[in-house]
Amino acid sequence: MRVVRTVQELRAACEAARAGGQTVGFVPTMGALHAGHLALVDRARSECGWTVVSIFVNPTQFGPHEDLASYPRPIEDDLRACEDAGVDLVFHPDPAEMYPRPPATSVHVSGLTDRMEGAVRPGHFDGVCLVVTKLLNAVGACRAYFGRKDAQQLAVVARMVADLDMPVEIVPCETVREPDGLALSSRNAYLSPEDRRRAPVLYEALSEVRERIEAGEREAARAIEAGLKVLHGEEVDYLDVVDPDTFEPVELVERAVVVCGAVRLGGTRLIDNVTAIGGKGRR
Repeated sequence: MRVVRTVQELRAACEAARAGGQTVGFVPTMGALHAGHLALVDRARSECGWTVVSIFVNPTQFGPHEDLASYPRPIEDDLRACEDAGVDLVFHPDPAEMYPRPPATSVHVSGLTDRMEGAVRPGHFDGVCLVVTKLLNAVGACRAYFGRKDAQQLAVVARMVADLDMPVEIVPCETVREPDGLALSSRNAYLSPEDRRRAPVLYEALSEVRERIEAGEREAARAIEAGLKVLHGEEVDYLDVVDPDTFEPVELVERAVVVCGAVRLGGTRLIDNVTAIGGKGRR
């Protein structure tokens, strides 16, 4: 496995792989790799001839009072995990390599970023879109793998890639969970033992909303009310039923929807989502 630190090296390596007839599979990460990330790597390796993983904690997607300074950076463990997983190349740049001067350019996807994470974390998605654009420009034509756990981010990136005609196929991958339902996340490491015990409550609430919808409940508000009862006593940022294409709130469930939620446990913020098949889409 090769590790490179500059955009020039990354671009040259990806170009060489394509020139050799390989399809490039790309997994962008902020490190602190877990089984969810490695599932993306396994999918990329199974579908592509050459796999690259980026490890970069992107400062432009963190707000002024968020956890940039404390975000976990176990780079030696991450590199070992990538090598064990059969990754061909890791791109691990310094912030100064990605942002040699403060960026004067922004990449903004309107509409999809107005609610939920976009409302709670102003500017977050602009930072995500900027760094993903820079990474995809450096990697070039590829298949890029993103987890469904960050459903809104996945939708935003897919729309950006389509709108900008990037030579990239976005590949969604299923959420990987602990046995008790907690979605894997690098931020789970922040959870105290007590908060970790409570953490599955978010998935339980999402599942309650899904079950109500799939049992025939068409009024999203009533299904959400049932989910909020599960979250009683927790600090809830949002619990919403949204359209999977626009992420607009749904009032009457007529087809597949995404049930999204975010809660704060102690100092840790967890997000998750599930898909519910309702209305005319029910089997």
